[in-house]
Amino acid sequence: MTKVLTPPQPAPVMDIARELLPPGMELLVVDPAKPEFYDAAADAEYYLGSPRTGIGNEFFRAAPKLKLIQLTSAGYDRVDIEAARKAKVPVSNNGGANSVAVAEHAVMLMLAVLKKLVYHHLNVVSGTWRASDFAAVRTYEVEGKRLGIIGLGNIGKKVARRVQGFDMDVRYYDILRLTEDQEDALGVRFALLNELLRTSDVITLHVPLNDVTRKMMSTAQFAQMKRTAILINTCRGPVVDEDALHQALTSGTIAAAGLDVMVEEPPKKNHPLFSLPNVTFSPHSAGPTWDNWMKAYRNGFDNIQRVESGRAPFWVVPELRDLVQ
Repeated sequence: MTKVLTPPQPAPVMDIARELLPPGMELLVVDPAKPEFYDAAADAEYYLGSPRTGIGNEFFRAAPKLKLIQLTSAGYDRVDIEAARKAKVPVSNNGGANSVAVAEHAVMLMLAVLKKLVYHHLNVVSGTWRASDFAAVRTYEVEGKRLGIIGLGNIGKKVARRVQGFDMDVRYYDILRLTEDQEDALGVRFALLNELLRTSDVITLHVPLNDVTRKMMSTAQFAQMKRTAILINTCRGPVVDEDALHQALTSGTIAAAGLDVMVEEPPKKNHPLFSLPNVTFSPHSAGPTWDNWMKAYRNGFDNIQRVESGRAPFWVVPELRDLVQ
């Protein structure tokens, strides 16, 4: 019996996991915060789940039979990649299971910010109908606006496809460029990062968190953006320098922001960004929709079966791909 270690989820989510569990596999459902987690790790051949408490040296020492870390999340910044390399255990993310959800959420934040959705909602429910005139509090259309996508992976590509319906002009920056035919098919064009920042009306971030991307959006980058531009972040909070963002938003360097992620989660109650009227927040909720739990567990079990049959896993994170080549 192949033993798959997984952290507990709400009962309806665990029902999905058990429904998809392939024959010959056993789920070991143990809370990573409890000592028995490491006892269970001794027999585990696979880890399936989100690394809510970090996967590092202690875990790998406790799990000598481990063949794969299979995440149900796209992000893997809580996994100690060097510890995984030392243990020779590849790490795979969720294979784009949440890419539709995050892409939709990014588009939703663009619209919410440009249409002042939260501002109008709060006024209506407090009893004020049309609190200000339309010249004082301005809302905007997305048609004809230039969208700059930083990071054109699974999610970035899906954002590009979805905004075609809004007739946006889409540019992207990524360390991996598409061919011209691929750009034509997707309706995008490559731009240098500085060019993208200078010319975009909306910037949306879709990069992994690593040493290169940490604080990649800071004072110098905001200074290059249009004063009317908005920033959308649905990837990882530390990609944005929050102090620099606060300064940019209060000084009029950029117009507004829509944030699903923050540097510290949950943030402190008196976070400086919370007092600003030109920021729209959601609580790192872009990824986990009810629809994609099925996708995440389906991808996870399929990848585990691939490894069990002697094949290389899909979706291994870039830093560890040499382990399966």
